[in-house]
Amino acid sequence: MILDEFLHNLHFDIEKASIPNWEVDWEDGPLPYKLYRGLPVVPLSLEVPLTLEGQKQPLMPDLRKMGDFLWYVYGLTQFSQMVFSLDSTEKTTELMQSYRRFAPSGGALYPNELYVYLKIEDLPVGVYHYDVAHHRLVLLREGNFDSYIARALGNRCDISTCFGTIFVSTMFWKNFFKYNNFAYRLQGLDAGVLIGQLLEVSKRFNFESGVYFQFLDRAMNHLLGLSEREESVYAVIPLSVEPTIWSANGSEKDRMVSAAELCRELTSIEPNHYVRSQRVKEYPMLTKLNEVSMLDSTTLFPLIEVKEYENSDGQSVALPHAERLSYDLASVCRKRFSPDMDFILGMVSQLELANLLHEATDSFSYRNDLEATHQKHEPRVSLNVCLYNVEGIPNGAYQYDSTAHALRPVHLGDHRLLLQSGMSLYNVNLHQVPLCIHVTGVKDYYKTTLGYRGYRIQQMEAGMLVQRLLLSAVARGMGGHPLLGYDSNLCDEIYRMEPQGKTCLIQIPIGPYRHRPWLVGGLCS
Repeated sequence: MILDEFLHNLHFDIEKASIPNWEVDWEDGPLPYKLYRGLPVVPLSLEVPLTLEGQKQPLMPDLRKMGDFLWYVYGLTQFSQMVFSLDSTEKTTELMQSYRRFAPSGGALYPNELYVYLKIEDLPVGVYHYDVAHHRLVLLREGNFDSYIARALGNRCDISTCFGTIFVSTMFWKNFFKYNNFAYRLQGLDAGVLIGQLLEVSKRFNFESGVYFQFLDRAMNHLLGLSEREESVYAVIPLSVEPTIWSANGSEKDRMVSAAELCRELTSIEPNHYVRSQRVKEYPMLTKLNEVSMLDSTTLFPLIEVKEYENSDGQSVALPHAERLSYDLASVCRKRFSPDMDFILGMVSQLELANLLHEATDSFSYRNDLEATHQKHEPRVSLNVCLYNVEGIPNGAYQYDSTAHALRPVHLGDHRLLLQSGMSLYNVNLHQVPLCIHVTGVKDYYKTTLGYRGYRIQQMEAGMLVQRLLLSAVARGMGGHPLLGYDSNLCDEIYRMEPQGKTCLIQIPIGPYRHRPWLVGGLCS
């Protein structure tokens, strides 16, 4: 199967992209976190702050503060137990228990890992893995790697002024074991949700940050000791509290670096790690896509030609003026969960809707290496929404114009039954949901400019916007449940997207909900 056809089917016809007769071997499933063996470890304090309000001016973090930061980004935060019935006709129940993190993940499998290059007090300078299971750092390489990382980024960031650099990777097997080839789409979205959480936590800690999607893959993997057939870096996020040069392109002279050249500078490492699975299957399509997406030279870092905003001549529904909401991120994170059949239909006011959409899109602005300037342009990922029972707005499908802060009607009417018919699993009753939001993007995922790497970048940006939506919804007393089990063709028809060359990337029902009958406790002291 050619890669273009595979990615098309991954979005529009998942059965064709899936491996036939796939059976999940639950007993041989991998751990949701990576465990290294035989390496030096640095424990982190479990006495994390219960609020992120009132942070002081930007200061160089110490080990304690860095531990708090990593825990709020990706640590194990809650343990939950829930009883459900196996058969409605019999008195048979089963206990389901899980460890949760503040960033959601498809199937709670968490295919991403965090690595950090740190230069802070009370810690040897070097590259570490964040051991989620034990809330500690595992030393992979000791030493100063400022020049190495800067050159792998094409000298587009002054790493010497950054106290740390985060590497977000994907371990392919961690959710491939369940979702087979569909895991590739999930992995990009999950990485994006994690990055979205990381950027929001960075703001509360007064860290300056930016996301680099383009870098020398093999050089970064070599630095971390990753086998590219098992795991690969998806994004690099430098962190700073000092003035730092952030650039999307850099100078041509400084960008003449190859991955092979950098890899020869460092001795190869193969640290021992444990994943639990004894029978790891092959995933050739994921391996191939990762291979063709890699960049081997810093001269290959393209910029997307952004499209200027176009004024629409059609009618629009102006939304009430919205202000950015000030909320305690720690409190909101603790309250967040994904309602299933817990949604209850309620009236949503225009102001609630306006605040939700404005907060999500306004907070989405971030430094990145995909565009040369911060000029106002058409966003690469945007929001469409099917409304029902919103005060003063007719039921229907709308496009949200974040610049004008207005809804542009596309297809009026109650679309809940149609949306429900497009669900592959009936785990959410969309008749009880007033807001069904779709993150949208261009169908060709900027392939002409970014190649196949554009697909995973688009999925990551969609995930980043999803996390902003979820946080904004929880801050307003509502819940959201990201879904990929929907009919993309049907949703695209509702929004009449064919002429725009766009498609729905993910579906998020949002609305009021009842509290779930479960036991849940925080994992911090």
